Amino acid sequence: MNFFQNLALKYSHTMMQKALNNNLKVELLKEPQAKIAKEKSYMLYAHIPFCHTFCPYCSFHKYYYDENLAKNYFESLREELKIIKNKGFDFNAMYVGGGTTLIDEEELLKTLELCKKLFNIKEISCESDPNHIDPKKLSMFKGLIDRLSCGIQSFDDETLKKVARYHKFGSSEVLQEKISKALGILPIFSIDLIFNLPTQSKEQLLNDLRIAKKLSPQQITTYPLMKSNLTKDNIAKSLGVSFKDNEFEFYQIICEFFKDYTQNNAWSFSLEKNKLNDEYVSSHHEYLGVGSGAFSFLDGELLINAFNLNTYTTLIKEKQNANIAKAHFSQKERLKYVFLTEIFSGSIELTHFNHTLKCDLEKELFIELKALKICGAIYKEGDILRASKFGKYLFMVLMKDFYTGMDLVRAVFRDDARLKNKDFIDIMREDVDPLNAQNMEFKA
Repeated sequence: MNFFQNLALKYSHTMMQKALNNNLKVELLKEPQAKIAKEKSYMLYAHIPFCHTFCPYCSFHKYYYDENLAKNYFESLREELKIIKNKGFDFNAMYVGGGTTLIDEEELLKTLELCKKLFNIKEISCESDPNHIDPKKLSMFKGLIDRLSCGIQSFDDETLKKVARYHKFGSSEVLQEKISKALGILPIFSIDLIFNLPTQSKEQLLNDLRIAKKLSPQQITTYPLMKSNLTKDNIAKSLGVSFKDNEFEFYQIICEFFKDYTQNNAWSFSLEKNKLNDEYVSSHHEYLGVGSGAFSFLDGELLINAFNLNTYTTLIKEKQNANIAKAHFSQKERLKYVFLTEIFSGSIELTHFNHTLKCDLEKELFIELKALKICGAIYKEGDILRASKFGKYLFMVLMKDFYTGMDLVRAVFRDDARLKNKDFIDIMREDVDPLNAQNMEFKA
């Protein structure tokens, strides 16, 4: 990187942190806020908060799997879907995240079948771990799941041992065998890898990429390691501490290695172009989240569902929305967010963007776009803004910053196992007066 690119990277990182700190003002709600359906195209997000194993780099909302707890949860999830349907919402796409989404195949099957019955969903993406890609189990979801991403993270045995995945999911050889048998059952199978792990060598990275490419899944997604206050200590304990940041060098290696692939976005590659990839926010400006700990982004507001399973279940039984908090964003901050999610995919069609957001992007973000052009991150071709080679890396970093920044919200609401059965307000802050909780504001 040249001087201006280095400067742009540091400045953009600082500005992202400042924007998150200033705008993620989470307000507790006295009662769930109504979610109002409008004449818009929405995506449905469903969260499955259960795992058998907790990985040190994962900050997502999750519980250790219990069969009875999970079945009760799925029943509540299906009730929430019916509530959302009765409010007039419809969806054209669905993303199921976690946790481990396929942790209870029978319950997930019933849930996805209900979604197809209630809504006009044309495509469904799900996540999984290597223990839930058995061909017989995956065959249950033919005609339902269109894209399945499997979190492999690494094919290096020593790395797998350090993050407690070797004994749980198998060695590199076992993982390759599992993937080979799973390919071809569902339309799109994605291998997910993490790069820039502490002490990861260039050769280890290249070995991961070679194996992934040799297996020939429809998609390969390469996430940069994301560290936040929720994960940095666990990462250091399991993987050690790196004194050199290889992220930019490794990203260049990845892009060069997959130059014969189609790049869906800054960190995803496909054998052929497909709109179904890991980052649903790039193609869906507004989405509604169902399930414990799910986020919704509607009309410039971030709505947060109850994290505590008892609170979530109680709200659904009372036929209410499950959201317990919200954060509001200004029009300019909303434009910045949508701009990032779209340019992350490589380009923005200005006329369509302005029509959809009812704005003039080049006017309202004039200074920001000018700076990005000066450092060579974006350039304009007719009506299209495109990300340069450097720009793709810059926007990858900003997207990483955005996701780690969302841990500011998760940190407030994440349940402590010792407090599972307490009221959600007590979980967040033991000295809160429940009568005044609706006026509370959490500023990171």
